[in-house]
Amino acid sequence: MQKNILLVEDDVDISKLVTSHLEQENFTIFTAFDGEEALTLLRKNKFDLILLDLMLPKLSGMDFLKQIRSTNLIPVLIISAKGTDIDKALGLGFGADDYISKPFSMIELTARVHAAIRRATQYLPKENQSKPTTIHFKELSLDLNTFSAKIKDKYVQLTSKEFHMLKLFMTNQNRVFTKEQIYNFIWEDDYYGDENVINVHIRRLRKKIEDDPSKPKYIQTIWGIGYRLGE
Repeated sequence: MQKNILLVEDDVDISKLVTSHLEQENFTIFTAFDGEEALTLLRKNKFDLILLDLMLPKLSGMDFLKQIRSTNLIPVLIISAKGTDIDKALGLGFGADDYISKPFSMIELTARVHAAIRRATQYLPKENQSKPTTIHFKELSLDLNTFSAKIKDKYVQLTSKEFHMLKLFMTNQNRVFTKEQIYNFIWEDDYYGDENVINVHIRRLRKKIEDDPSKPKYIQTIWGIGYRLGE
């Protein structure tokens, strides 16, 4: 089935270049040139991925991201010239799933797009599945069919990266994962020592599921090694 991508980019030349390349990869591309136009398209269409620039007129990429994350789990890949660690942390903290800095190669962009969509769709229920598959740990439950999480019977809004990360821990409850292993499993890409990406996602996930993020009982730090699901 052909996948739909919402490209939110105010640079017309870049928008045309990305659109042309991804259409050759059999994606259907919808383009928006400001944040408000992107919100309108998102309300009217179903998308498998959003490619989002940060520097947008009318409504910034960050404000757009904050608005949609309150109700939507769609994967978001930021594409921006603002490539500092602070901007990366802000983008990921507001719910972006991945980040690629301009200038980027079309080969790298295509690989990240395929990986993001693959991660987001691999947990969708198959037609012959009538019952949900749910993982439980303490007061936390993860439904692999509905792509949802509950803590103390209350739903928790997770990004696709957070969902995959939590699933990794909950399906390997006795295993400690290094940051490199987490990156390789979740991002499906080579790890170049960018610990900030992992740290931001762990911190954000803890805020959503822990009673006291400074004393986590679900995602615990094993100093000098990595992280594991709490005992």
